[in-house]
Amino acid sequence: MSIQSSFFPADHDDDPYASSHEGERGLNRAIVTAEISRSFEEYLDIFDRFYAEDIEVSSATSTGQIRGKARVSSLLYDFLAPLHLMAEIGGVSISIRQTAMPGDAAGETHSAWTLDLVGASGRSCTISWRTLRRWKGSLVVYEHHYDEQQSGGPLTEDDLRFGDAQNPISQHARGLA
Repeated sequence: MSIQSSFFPADHDDDPYASSHEGERGLNRAIVTAEISRSFEEYLDIFDRFYAEDIEVSSATSTGQIRGKARVSSLLYDFLAPLHLMAEIGGVSISIRQTAMPGDAAGETHSAWTLDLVGASGRSCTISWRTLRRWKGSLVVYEHHYDEQQSGGPLTEDDLRFGDAQNPISQHARGLA
């Protein structure tokens, strides 16, 4: 007689705890390995792949929830496009780190995030927050951001490399391109 036991069942789809944590690891890995200096569209593709059409997003610093993939995607674009320009053209170094946080609710995950921005001037700004996600199968159906903190002031035009003579935007503005 053979007795087999496993902490997780072989079919993770039947186990909301295992399924949500597997999805969380995949989503977070995709976010961390994407390169904002290369393209912000990569992040929009990640959003499309991992988030449900009826996603609800909230934040401890805002009132109300944002519902629907199109509305959330629009806000995500408004956040990512300037970051991409600052990285690609403005010389800002941008990195993001994630740390998994323990949780015990099935279908729910928590993680801590840190976004580091270092201007061409050397000044830096670090933004950190925590994320609670609720999963339905392999898709995020709810995301809440909380414990948001910032260290260092916001980067200004002086922290960007837009004035660099080698910068195509600066050349165009001065009529050199």
